[in-house]
Amino acid sequence: MHWIIVPVVLPALLAPLIGFVMRHDITLARVASVTGTTALLAVSIGLVGVATDGTTHLYKLGNWPAPFGIVLVLDRLSALMVLLTAILALIVLLHAIATGWDARGRHFHALFQFQLMGICGAFLTGDVFNLFVFFEVLLIASYGLMIHSGGRERMRAGLQYVVMNLAGSTLFLFALGTLYASTGTLNIADLAVRMTELPAEEAALARVAAILLMIVFAVKAALFPVQFWLPATYANAPAPVAALFAIMTKVGAYAILRVHTIAFGPGVPGTEGLTGTWLFPAAIATIAVGAFGVLGSRRLMPLIAFSVVGSMGTLLVAVAAFSPTATLAALYYMVHSTFAAASLFLIADLVVSQRSSDSLKPQPAILQNGLFATLFFAAAIGMAGMPPLSGFLGKLLVLDALRDPGVIGWAWTAILVGSLLTIVGFARAGSALFWKSTAITASEDPAEDGPPSDQIYTAKAGAAQVAPAAAGLTALAGLALFAGPVATYLEDTSIQLFDRAGYVAAVLETEKGD
Repeated sequence: MHWIIVPVVLPALLAPLIGFVMRHDITLARVASVTGTTALLAVSIGLVGVATDGTTHLYKLGNWPAPFGIVLVLDRLSALMVLLTAILALIVLLHAIATGWDARGRHFHALFQFQLMGICGAFLTGDVFNLFVFFEVLLIASYGLMIHSGGRERMRAGLQYVVMNLAGSTLFLFALGTLYASTGTLNIADLAVRMTELPAEEAALARVAAILLMIVFAVKAALFPVQFWLPATYANAPAPVAALFAIMTKVGAYAILRVHTIAFGPGVPGTEGLTGTWLFPAAIATIAVGAFGVLGSRRLMPLIAFSVVGSMGTLLVAVAAFSPTATLAALYYMVHSTFAAASLFLIADLVVSQRSSDSLKPQPAILQNGLFATLFFAAAIGMAGMPPLSGFLGKLLVLDALRDPGVIGWAWTAILVGSLLTIVGFARAGSALFWKSTAITASEDPAEDGPPSDQIYTAKAGAAQVAPAAAGLTALAGLALFAGPVATYLEDTSIQLFDRAGYVAAVLETEKGD
């Protein structure tokens, strides 16, 4: 079925077309980019419908069978992640066009499409080497997007981002070499077979490879102690780019779920329990770093960036359990946190664009102060995990899944205390932005210590500028309203993910149980 490769091929073909043919015509580039992203969304909806039957679908490039050829694998999890990417991409793209961000660099839309190609490819690939390849594609595109429109602080943060990810890519290559040396394969399904056949006393090299891969994925997921690149990167990136990057950390979480559940997870003698033992305390520490970062931030964009760090900690605490119930909770929270983070960045862009900087010191009241205050607090409620939005249900599912005696104390304390600190941090920020600001006049405007705003709107934000952020908040409300059907799909997804025999049989085209 050729539709499986469309999410990779479509942006791959569109990106160079925009970059070489339309780079001097912003209107034409916008039309092409929106049309392509809309088509990607339509295809991703169709793929979710295909995957709902519970079958693992295979696409063999060149008709070479796995593990000898390159394969793309479509199941409920990969279909869900491609759909999430497409929805987020369309929201972000419309915001970038409405606010004029895309016009500040000639290659925004080409890089945007290359980014989508890398993300979708990472979710669909069936082997670890091509996961590395798609990681590099999305990272190269993200380098360009990160420094879009220039600026000293943005370039400095971009350099840190490049250096950190180049180090991660180098480590990824070492991990792949070690893994191939110990198993003779890099296909995920074939790895599952080889690892179960490898005696525990001969699995030392494979354990090293598993830990190296975990470190690489931890870098992508901004997990403690390698989370330090994220706050500076997200805080200094253009707001629409930071919103799109909300899915980037989820690529790391997805890779942990996919690779470590199937190849190194439960039932594998040489590596069983190895990943979770290391992942759980790191996730707890990540929650703490994010929560204290939110509480101590003096600028709006770093505050949101630290909230993303904390949300990744909550997500990976659930992932670390490596059980179907905890994975259901992790997937629900993953979808929620992606929309919550993206909405916050888009709303922050609208707010900061009417202020002299993103400092949390009181300034004169901005235009549409009430509207932006409502949007900000709605998104903050979602990110902090308060009712009635989906964040409350997501954290409730995570807490309910982590009731084992060995983890309940640490997990519940970290999540609940982290949520409280996040609520306090966002409340303080909102008060400075929208309430205290009404009490001062322009002549009393204090000196600012944050970087200047990239743009100052002199008119009210129109419906086209507000609609993308509102769409993200609508997604949070929809997740809460339709939590039952969504949870049913995610339950089936987590069960399918842990059906190692079914995945191996589908990819290697053998009878289940052989």
